[in-house]
Amino acid sequence: MDKSSPKIAIVGAGIIGMTVAKILQENLGKAQISVIANKFHEDTVSYVAAGIFRPGTSFRGPTKEITKKWIVDSWNYWQDILKTTEAPDAGIMSFDSYIFSSDNYHVTRNHLIEDLVPIYRPVEEEELKLVAGDWKYGSYFSTLKIGSERHIPWIEKRFTQNGGKILQRKVDSFASLSDYDLVFNCAGLGAKYLCEDYDLVPIRGQVIKARAPWLRCAFYGDYDTYIVPGLDGVATLGGVRQYDSYNLGVCKYDTAAIMERCCGLLPALKKAEVVDVRVGLRPHRVPTRVEAEAGGGRLVHCYGHGGYGVMCAPGTALHAVRIGLDLLRGKPVSKL
Repeated sequence: MDKSSPKIAIVGAGIIGMTVAKILQENLGKAQISVIANKFHEDTVSYVAAGIFRPGTSFRGPTKEITKKWIVDSWNYWQDILKTTEAPDAGIMSFDSYIFSSDNYHVTRNHLIEDLVPIYRPVEEEELKLVAGDWKYGSYFSTLKIGSERHIPWIEKRFTQNGGKILQRKVDSFASLSDYDLVFNCAGLGAKYLCEDYDLVPIRGQVIKARAPWLRCAFYGDYDTYIVPGLDGVATLGGVRQYDSYNLGVCKYDTAAIMERCCGLLPALKKAEVVDVRVGLRPHRVPTRVEAEAGGGRLVHCYGHGGYGVMCAPGTALHAVRIGLDLLRGKPVSKL
């Protein structure tokens, strides 16, 4: 192997794979890096996601410490982009968010980001009346959103301008990539078959994209109800979480239920134009897998983020790249 110019493959072109590609290119400028996938852009699950920085409290890596580091590293990464003039082109925006519940105060708390975001506090009594419904509990927090429909093309453009290659083909086995010095597995749900990993399960999601340029704040309610603004004035309304479902078709009953819940929370949405209805299969695994393949070799896994791949892509990608660099240099794999 030419250590000054290693040949590296990244399997998967969603936000995980493209973020790994970006970070790798920044660390190994002379490397020959290729992103290989059979699905790109709107065909990836990343394009379905709302992309709000709000991890579910069940999201975790192999330890609490690693989980926290992934989240903190991701927050700092997004903040660095947000501070630049590139933020709109990169699909990054900041906004306020409310989460309400009529049943349980604890579901409005998020121990993973309460001490990370600039503001996270219980709502005032009058704030419970900001939206329709009989809300008894709530929290307010400041956060940000990553719009994959802008962010992935933004990365891809810079990646290719700096010499990176995009190859469209299906990878049926890692053995077919034996001519690469290092391989990153960012295949999402595809890793279930590439790795025979039956801990990886799809959680079907369906969202409505509705034009609501007046919306400046995100709202969450009970029963997986959420309304998230977008940079282009198109809000994401959701959602559903259907365990072990492979159905990629739009379900009219899910659409009706989402609209009913979201309009019940924010009645002004009844007049909003529906732009699209999208379906995606979240690659859910506990814990999210970021590690080198056991038994040697030069394969690094980074998949199984569930519904939190967009927000946590940088933290897990940074971890995966550190592992990969150790493998290339013949060092013991570093522990976080």
